[in-house]
Amino acid sequence: MTTVFDQVNAVAYAYCTALNEADGDTLDALCHDRFLMTWVKDDGTPRFLNKEKFVGGIRTLEADKDALSCEVISVDVEGTDIAHVKLWVDMPPRRYMDYLGFFRVEGEWRLITKLFRVAKGPEL
Repeated sequence: MTTVFDQVNAVAYAYCTALNEADGDTLDALCHDRFLMTWVKDDGTPRFLNKEKFVGGIRTLEADKDALSCEVISVDVEGTDIAHVKLWVDMPPRRYMDYLGFFRVEGEWRLITKLFRVAKGPEL
């Protein structure tokens, strides 16, 4: 039997795989229409991207020819309809730390929020 935790973990890895493969179609299906990505620039200015711009940007990338490099660090589930995932994913030359917010809509897990930062350290 698949648990809610297992379902969210699988969706998180599907997200990482879609980034690695520059698969905009999968990300488009995974993200809720009201998806919002947020990050803070080096000068402290917050930046925001909606689903259309996020997915469109991923579609412009070339798929990574190397094996997928990512790790789900934690999954927190509340009830059966909301979850928070912390993970890292490599998109050379950078490693990203992502905090993803999911909720279940009509039986499917959808990504609604993404907070991220570039991990400190040398380029990959």
